[in-house]
Amino acid sequence: MKIIAHTVKPKIPARLKALEEIAHNLWLSWNFDAVMLFIRLDYEVWLQSRQNPARMLGMVSQDRYEELAKDDSFLAALDQVAAAFERYKKGEAWHKGKGKETIAYFSMEYGLDVSLPIYSGGLGILSGDHMKTSSDIGLPLVGVGLLYRQGYFQQYLNADGFQQESYPENDWYNMPVSRCLDAKGEAVKISVEMAGQIVVAQVWEAKIGRSSLFLLDTNIDDNTPENRLITATLYGGDKENRIRQELLLGVGGIRALRALGIDIGVAHMNEGHSAFLALERIREHMRNDGFTFREAAQAVWPTHLFTTHTPVPAGNERFGIDLMEKYFRTWAQELGLEWHEFLALGRERPEDMSEPFCMTVLALKLSAYSNGVADLHGVVSRDMWKGLWAGLPIDEVPIGHVTNGVHPRTWINHGLLDLLDRYFGPRFLEEPTNLDIWDRIDRVSDEELWRTHERRRERLVVFARDRLRKQLKRMGASDMGLVRAEDALSPNTLTLSFARRFATYKRGALLLSDPDRLLKLLSDRDRPIQLIFAGKAHPHDLAGKELIKELVHFSRRSDVGSRIVFLDDYDMTMARYLVSGSDVWLNTPRRPLEASGTSGMKAGMNGVLNCSVLDGWWAEAYTPEIGWAIGKGEQYTDEDLQDEVESKALYDILESEVIPTFYERGRDGLPRGWIKLMKNSMREVGKQFASHRMLMEYAEKFYYPALDNYRELAKGKFLDAKDTAAYLDKVYREWPGVAIPELSTDAKPIMERGDKVTATAKVKLGALSSDEVEVELYHGAVSSQGAIVDAERVPMKAVKKSGEFVEYSASVVCTRTGQQGYSARVLPKHDKLAHPFIPGLVRWA
Repeated sequence: MKIIAHTVKPKIPARLKALEEIAHNLWLSWNFDAVMLFIRLDYEVWLQSRQNPARMLGMVSQDRYEELAKDDSFLAALDQVAAAFERYKKGEAWHKGKGKETIAYFSMEYGLDVSLPIYSGGLGILSGDHMKTSSDIGLPLVGVGLLYRQGYFQQYLNADGFQQESYPENDWYNMPVSRCLDAKGEAVKISVEMAGQIVVAQVWEAKIGRSSLFLLDTNIDDNTPENRLITATLYGGDKENRIRQELLLGVGGIRALRALGIDIGVAHMNEGHSAFLALERIREHMRNDGFTFREAAQAVWPTHLFTTHTPVPAGNERFGIDLMEKYFRTWAQELGLEWHEFLALGRERPEDMSEPFCMTVLALKLSAYSNGVADLHGVVSRDMWKGLWAGLPIDEVPIGHVTNGVHPRTWINHGLLDLLDRYFGPRFLEEPTNLDIWDRIDRVSDEELWRTHERRRERLVVFARDRLRKQLKRMGASDMGLVRAEDALSPNTLTLSFARRFATYKRGALLLSDPDRLLKLLSDRDRPIQLIFAGKAHPHDLAGKELIKELVHFSRRSDVGSRIVFLDDYDMTMARYLVSGSDVWLNTPRRPLEASGTSGMKAGMNGVLNCSVLDGWWAEAYTPEIGWAIGKGEQYTDEDLQDEVESKALYDILESEVIPTFYERGRDGLPRGWIKLMKNSMREVGKQFASHRMLMEYAEKFYYPALDNYRELAKGKFLDAKDTAAYLDKVYREWPGVAIPELSTDAKPIMERGDKVTATAKVKLGALSSDEVEVELYHGAVSSQGAIVDAERVPMKAVKKSGEFVEYSASVVCTRTGQQGYSARVLPKHDKLAHPFIPGLVRWA
């Protein structure tokens, strides 16, 4: 069938034209005054559009537009929002740089707003907050992702409480995205060769305040029916579709930015999905500059940042050799690599010919900078990947951490934001990087804070009842069953929420381990609790689906009395109600399997108190003044024992601390002790876990050094990369001959604090000069296992050469008591290396 298509736009009166720009910029998603414009435009249409302003513009009647074009009240509100938007776009930013180089941020998903459903969970929400915050602080950052025709699935439950999935189609022409056009007005398209086929993608743009997110879409006529499905669903299809999506994201993403004329200074891989971008950037230098693979790798390595989010080896993306051969055999040839050399880029043990190709390993090997997403996760990641840097102490494995954060104005309830704006002053809005402003929380009276919170709990209960009623109706519930929804929950009861992905390690049903004890808490006449659960299991995770079913069945028991509800299709709208209207936020993962977690941060900023296992972000945030810890950070090998111990600990906390504190009221009816905890939580979480702290930390630790590396390389037309590659080739060639056969000190068996110790090392360097290596004295306390811990590194100086040996020396002062140990090592040294920790290049005495 031949179809001739064109786009029809709504006819908006000139006086209301500002609505169009506001509707197509996701700045709206964190500005409630802007949202209110569209609610006022037509509330029924707002609901019908699923809270999508861009779609809504085409659904509002022309009569309504004409009416509002003459409504001075609406026009005043529109002018006020439009003026605020202009001030935001032109306002002074934290970032002061003037360069044209761009930070390209790659992620498989982005959770920006319900009107753009291209996210599944925490990774996407984090990416969305990353983009919003980069706009706030003015970073020269663009996002790159895929535009999924069906996004992630919508969840619904069947009559038995078992999760089902539906995949509604997205209509991009009625969503806050627009096609990128070239100078001729034609769609910007790129192509990627995949297993002998040419896949074409067109590029779309989503505007996020001052920032842009570019999204690739293969659902176009240029492609075969099979290739159109590459961007059909997020995390959908089989392994082959996954490798095709990741090829498109990494390789196609780089090509899209080139087609748009964007100068890529730094590439940030948010998880390993986009790691193929490193190969594309290497290929570009080989083609454009005539570099070898190793030279090109040194041109991009200092400009790459990789963020890992996975705390278990099995969670990292791996592709079988058959798939790699199908899609990358020609890449190996083009990069000038033998097939086994190419596969080694993604292997922990290159000599193991059966090992699959790991995207995390590829990203780690081709990135100078890497990080986990919480302090504990950094520790776990260094231990997990220490094999790539054999011989390095774990604490020196070059994987740092930047703890995640959340975007305050996206997640703090608008009623509470109004209160905070009033007491914190205009700087709270205008200077989002001024995190100390959270110290002003004590200016807010207990009465106002508590009344605001009670209103939020009431709204949560109304929302939950409405969702539950629709849910039960969809299941075919009887009239009696629908009446149950009207009576579900109470606006005056202590409300605990558990809302997250239903993976088994998150233990969503931990509270069901002692039903009698739970029922006693639910049915207490004077001090009852109620529970709200929400979350999706992956479509193929049957164990996660069974957890949901178990919770639903328990909630239907007559003795539960509508005190427990499971709300289906957890999304950003529901999350906003839960993180602001609950009283306690539950989190029960198996430590250390929660890389970070961010939902508890959102709750904490809203004054909702966390009760969580000491994992992820909570391991570094917790103090008794802001919430409760389940356990003391123990890790178990026996999961049944862990469940038993920690479920009992959770019940003990609820019975002895949480419930009494909530219901302890003064004569004025206020729970003063609880409110004190709320204020402490808001202060500490607001200061430490705002995404503005996160982005400033990324900038200072990684983005700025990487940009400096790029500018330095570009200034010399990347010839320094050739020099660095030649240096490393020489070092690798000569390294087998490097040795420290002798190490001695003048220390006596017993030394006193303040005494000086001189260490001398005899080092064999072969054809390397003393200027090409760093010889270090490595000293510190000796542990009971005979290892040096809390070590200090001191450069040793070459003092004399004797034949093939060079003698090095260094002196240190004894500052610590107890048994102290000394060793020496050789590392590479070159002023163009971002750091000296190169795999395979460390030699110990």
